[in-house]
Amino acid sequence: MIKLYSLFLKYDATVIEINSMVEDSDGAVLCMDAKINFDSNSAYRQKKIFDLQDWTQEDERNKDAAKADLNYTGLDGSIGCLVNGAGLAMATMDIIKLHGETPANFLDAGGGATVHQVTEAFKPITSAKKVLAILVNICGGIMHCDITAKGIVTAVKGLEIKIPVVVQLQALKADSGLKILACDDLVEAARVLVKLSEIQAHADVKFQLPI
Repeated sequence: MIKLYSLFLKYDATVIEINSMVEDSDGAVLCMDAKINFDSNSAYRQKKIFDLQDWTQEDERNKDAAKADLNYTGLDGSIGCLVNGAGLAMATMDIIKLHGETPANFLDAGGGATVHQVTEAFKPITSAKKVLAILVNICGGIMHCDITAKGIVTAVKGLEIKIPVVVQLQALKADSGLKILACDDLVEAARVLVKLSEIQAHADVKFQLPI
């Protein structure tokens, strides 16, 4: 137990689990399997550990998001989400579900995201073929809205995004002539988004975001 505790501290583990443990016919106790999770916040000082990660067993989108320091998890829905803050991200996913659609991902850009990170966040979202629309829900209390706006403009132009993008962010209205669907209220944004995704799903000609 002392060695396990020392290991836990030394490598910034969040979980060390031995399961199962057996005793052989000679009375020796053996560890048959084990699980160790490491705190991702310690990657900078546990470089040798995190360099062992086998990305061939991961979704390629997760790998690209990790390179940009984004928390991304792909799901099976049709509505892409770009949010800052894990709690807000989960609430955004819930409200999408409440209004009849399903989220395509969990993506937390964090509170200190740069223009580059916001731009990079669109790549894993738009790479999923099922995505029919994107909701950007940013809390300005923990992130500068002008940075988010610049990132969205850069992403839409650079990635040539053709699906609807609904943004709960007024800062984009006056930015570089880019016409984005802006909503003041999250419930309104969810309703608009679901309606647009339905149009996308049944339209012969895909909605093109005007620039």
